[in-house]
This record gives sequence, C-alpha cells and structure tokens, in this order.
Amino acid sequence: MKDFSKIVIETEEIISFLKSEMSYKEVCERILYQRVISQTARERGITVTAEEIEAEANRQRRERGLEKATDTLLWLAEQFITPHDWEVGVQNHLLAQKLAEVLFAQDVEKFFAQNRLEFEQVILYQIVVANEKLAQELYYQIEEGEISFYDAAHLHDIDSDRRHKCGYEGKIYRWVLEPKIAAVVFSTPQNQLMGPLKTEQGFHLLMVEEFIPAELTAQSYEEILNRMFKHWLATELDHMLLS
Repeated sequence: MKDFSKIVIETEEIISFLKSEMSYKEVCERILYQRVISQTARERGITVTAEEIEAEANRQRRERGLEKATDTLLWLAEQFITPHDWEVGVQNHLLAQKLAEVLFAQDVEKFFAQNRLEFEQVILYQIVVANEKLAQELYYQIEEGEISFYDAAHLHDIDSDRRHKCGYEGKIYRWVLEPKIAAVVFSTPQNQLMGPLKTEQGFHLLMVEEFIPAELTAQSYEEILNRMFKHWLATELDHMLLS
C-alpha cells in the first residue's frame, strides 16, 4: 500500500483541483444537500441511534468482505479516513434514508398507481451504429438469417461494453428509454427485430427478449422513494440559494 501520510495537500489545492476537473459544483451541491437533510431531520426530531449505525457499518463490512477489525482499519487507512469519518458517513446515509421514508413513504403507492406504465420493464437487446446505411444493411442481414442479432452487435455496435455483451442491455424500465424508442419497444412482439430508429446516439436496432409487467417490488419502491427524495432535495436547495 502506498503511504501518503507524509504528503500534505492544502485545502486550496483540493478546491483548485476540483474546479479544474469540473467537479467543484457537484461536491458543493452534495454538501448543501447534507445541510438540508440535517436541518430538516432536526426540525422533525429524526435521529439515528448508535445501534443503527453499528448495524449499518457491519452490513457494509460484510459487503466488502471485511471480516476482522484489522481488515476494516486497513481499508479505512487506504481511503485516508478515520473510523470517526466513516461513522459520520454512515450516520448521514441513515439519516437521509429515514428522512426520505418520513417525507414520502405514504406517497409511493399512489405515485406507482398513477405512473404504472412507466414501471413496465423489458429485457432488451440493442445495436447502435453511427450511420443509417449500415443499420439498414444489418437489419436485412439479420432478417435474412445471414447473421444473428448477437453477432451483429458484437461486431458493429459503437459501444464497446455492449459489443462485449452482444447487445444485451439488461432489464430496463419504460421510463429509462427515450419516448420514441419506448413507444416502439412496448408495442412490438418479443423476439421481433425493430428499427432502424434514429436518436442522438445513432441508429438503433432493437429486440425484446421478455416483457415484465409493472409491479411494486422492494426495488421499485426504493427507486420511486429515491426519485421523490432527490427531487425534493433539488427544490429545497433552489429555495436556499434564492433566499
């Protein structure tokens, strides 16, 4: 492990670097979000207990495979943070979770019911290429059985990660897709080739392996709750900056 303990980095140097990396605004926003969370939690009497912090810290340790206390201390040292720093981070995380539950838990089911279509999912494969001529050629080659969809994706997709996965995008919510893409995807039978469809990314060929009906699972519950909470945070920050 590299030892940076003898190297001093001044606060102004950190700020200057964040600005040069175009990251300064993001860090400032996260600090101000934490101010909003802490202030609102105090006003509502929301706290985090030592037992809750310990339970979450243990969960994080198990997730990272840190079985022994010495493993944890070594990991913290590698991150240049103290056990106290980590505890503060765990507390902030739990406080945000509790506040989100208090503010929006009662609205999640209603939001899901009103936006049910947006939570339909597909297991999606797609090929994106840079020009329409190639997209049309691939469409006809796939339709005629000259090449499989997966081989075409592996050879021609503009995204290296998608090439390695032979076009596999995974399980995708309707709301994640561009409206034009979603309209076609959710109105075409599975395993049927679609496209080419043009977007800013390029020209798309698509195929659905499976349609998954909308269901309020634990995962979708958390996603809705987090979306509501992030929107609320952004609104509160706007008010803070304008006041």
